[in-house]
Amino acid sequence: ASTSFSLSCQLQGQFHLNEMHKTGDVVLGGLFQVHFLSSVPDLSFTSQPQQPTCHGVYVLGFKSAQTMAFAIDEINRNSNLLPNVTLGYTLYDNCLELGIGFRGALSLASGQEDQIVVDDTCVGNPPVIGVVGDSTSTNSIAISNVLGLYRVPMVSYYATCSCLSDRQKYPSFFRTIPSDAFQVRAMIQILKHFGWTWAGLLVSDDDYGLHAARFFQSELSVSGEGCLAYTEVLPWDKDTEELGRIVDVMKTSTARVVIVFEHPSRIIHLIDEVVRQNVTGLQWIASVALTESVVLQTPHFMPYLCGILGITIRQGEIPGLRDFLLQIHPDLHHNSSYGNSMVNEFWEFTFQCRFAPAPAGWLEGGGAQCTGKEDLGNVDNEYLDISNLRTEYNVYKAVYALAYSLDDMLRCKPGSGPFSGNSCASLQSLEPWQVCYHCTLHL
Repeated sequence: ASTSFSLSCQLQGQFHLNEMHKTGDVVLGGLFQVHFLSSVPDLSFTSQPQQPTCHGVYVLGFKSAQTMAFAIDEINRNSNLLPNVTLGYTLYDNCLELGIGFRGALSLASGQEDQIVVDDTCVGNPPVIGVVGDSTSTNSIAISNVLGLYRVPMVSYYATCSCLSDRQKYPSFFRTIPSDAFQVRAMIQILKHFGWTWAGLLVSDDDYGLHAARFFQSELSVSGEGCLAYTEVLPWDKDTEELGRIVDVMKTSTARVVIVFEHPSRIIHLIDEVVRQNVTGLQWIASVALTESVVLQTPHFMPYLCGILGITIRQGEIPGLRDFLLQIHPDLHHNSSYGNSMVNEFWEFTFQCRFAPAPAGWLEGGGAQCTGKEDLGNVDNEYLDISNLRTEYNVYKAVYALAYSLDDMLRCKPGSGPFSGNSCASLQSLEPWQVCYHCTLHL
């Protein structure tokens, strides 16, 4: 007599992540920066660590997440693309923190079911068949090292490190933004055009900045178009002593051109020190990360940054996006399994209110309670501005790249055209590596 039994996998724990979720026949994952600050508890390794918390809503990051939701909604209404297939999504907030982004990526890859029963047929789709994100190079490198083992396609809309172009190291990583190699060469062309041969270089202390510095130095040496007076690595946090030293180097150097590869959320510390030391007369050349930011566009900084030159990414139009952005509604029932906690937090931030139950003392202190009926149309911020869609356009293209790859996979027949082996599949049996194979044909 034979004994039948089933194997099961038990989820050891769940991460508490800000999310947006929509069910579908096939689900795409997404990682977005919806907060720009996080509080990560100290790790004592003597007890289970507390969950990190995020704060400081980043409106443009939430807008990018909504753009992915819009693209999926648009695809679902397109009878020519993925007919008879409904796309869903699970989007997580990375809080601009590697640990949180990594938690989100693992949750996307493994799913959040408490128990998974494995049978002999192995029928069924994976939790997600591709990921849109991450937004930073460091996060993308770490996540790709894991997802790449299983050939889960990951399409970043903002990670520019040229190191990620190494197909041997990152076989399932793709992107809809040019790598830093294009930025660096464009900057060297700017130097050549104006005859600037003596410049300083400031970079962030992470993969994005350090790889950019090495590539810039190499390209400048090969081209012979100029030399670097100094290369400084900016501190990760607000180290006033180190920032003071770096600005003093800039002030005393004979180089009047300064090239910067840094993140908007941290460049502010450097510029504050530039203002404090009253360093003027510099010609700044900024990377995409700074050019896209509005954080420096204030009257306070203009005397020091006026005339800044920057590299930017392609702008695009997304018809119908504004109407979609106006349609969001908070989850008043706070369904923790499928609720859109991202939307609720954005709503509270935008209208400066709190959903019931409000924090202790909030109502007593004169704070307003959210009703969910507040009018987004009366809000004046960058959320509804569709005049300069750059990052959002990259997100839009990333979703479509995965959708077309999935469409190819479901329509193709082995041995026809560029398709070979078992890269073709049915909706009932598909694998991320098959989508990854087709992504190479679209990205």
